[in-house]
Amino acid sequence: MPQLQKGDKKLLNAWAFYDWANSVYSLVIASAIFPIFYNALFKIRGNNYVDVFGYHFKDTAMITFVTALAFLIVAFISPILSGIADYVGNKKAFLRFFCYMGGISCIGLYWFNVENFFISYTVYLFGLIGFWASLVFYNSYLPDIAFPEQQDKVSARGFSMGYIGSTILLIINLAMVMLVPDEKKMEMMRYSFLMVGVWWIGFSHVTYYYLPKGVSTGHKVTKAVILDGFKELRLVWKDVKKNIILKRYLASYFVFIMAVQTVMLVATYFGAEEIAWETESQETTGLIISILLIQLVAVVGAFFTSRASGKFGNINVLIFLNAFWAALCCFAYFVETPNEFYATAGFVGLVMGGIQSLARSTYSKFLPDTTDTASYFSFYDVTEKVAIVIGMSVYGIIDQVTGSMRNSIVFLGIFFVIGLVLLLRVPNKKS
Repeated sequence: MPQLQKGDKKLLNAWAFYDWANSVYSLVIASAIFPIFYNALFKIRGNNYVDVFGYHFKDTAMITFVTALAFLIVAFISPILSGIADYVGNKKAFLRFFCYMGGISCIGLYWFNVENFFISYTVYLFGLIGFWASLVFYNSYLPDIAFPEQQDKVSARGFSMGYIGSTILLIINLAMVMLVPDEKKMEMMRYSFLMVGVWWIGFSHVTYYYLPKGVSTGHKVTKAVILDGFKELRLVWKDVKKNIILKRYLASYFVFIMAVQTVMLVATYFGAEEIAWETESQETTGLIISILLIQLVAVVGAFFTSRASGKFGNINVLIFLNAFWAALCCFAYFVETPNEFYATAGFVGLVMGGIQSLARSTYSKFLPDTTDTASYFSFYDVTEKVAIVIGMSVYGIIDQVTGSMRNSIVFLGIFFVIGLVLLLRVPNKKS
């Protein structure tokens, strides 16, 4: 395959296609089928607490803490791996490795059970690590394959392709679950985990075929190179401190992405526990329909956000999105009925894809001229992961202590307000 030039349409589409491949994890596993499956396991068990290492955890708090641990691990290893990737010039190999780790872990979730929670949670942990670590290298390709004027549209295209692809698989999984007798539903959910792993690994090869390998230095990896990842982060931080726009933007991003990702990771668990569903069948159907609604609306939201950023500027649009998110959190605290939950899901979808896509492309635009994009995006990803660790930990602690996820939603709105205030301090250049 000949090397495609930066900005080439095939190259841009191939990069965006990885969103099609991997987004089935974030939808089916992280957001839809697995949370429903997890909640049903504890209902069948008749006890929503689990003992791990001698500690007594509420089921939703436990999965929140496992998720936070995964992000903590990714935050630690990503600077090491990105430093190595830059040094040996093979980001694609790292992208492929973590893709396989995540895909195989999804397949392993077929055997998730209440008899051996330690192994089950470990498999879930590796799936999270595979998904999020692969994104470190995926995101770092954006400035390598697209020119600044292309990045907003290409980033939005990636998210849109992800929503469409993952929605197709979720519809298939929904049919599998809903068209069988109740005693077969859990088994169909397990089969959906297998399908996610196969889909993710299979479609990712389209991306691998076109993406460049990287720029090789011709050197071998040594201990010093491994530690260079952290040195690179320090160098990036020194440069960030000199760049007032990037510095203030990252401060605001740290706060608002903490809330965005926490909402996305706990939304279905919240719906399963806090909403007054009439029957278990209505609960399963309602939760999956809510997630589908979010995905479909998110495609439209990402498109209009991209258009709005071109007219009003990236920062102004991000300020509006943070205000909208804060209002949604206030409303969500009082949501009790299925119809109210559907309405909230629709509004979440409208701003979910847009804020993620615009946040990524805004950061890419604010970067200085450099060939060391992996280190800069490693810094970006570490910022995100540390934020998620804090967000999920606080959410889990409130859930564990108070016994209600509804109380945890209050702090999310506060973080969106803080993020909005910090965005107001970013010098407002129309991006």
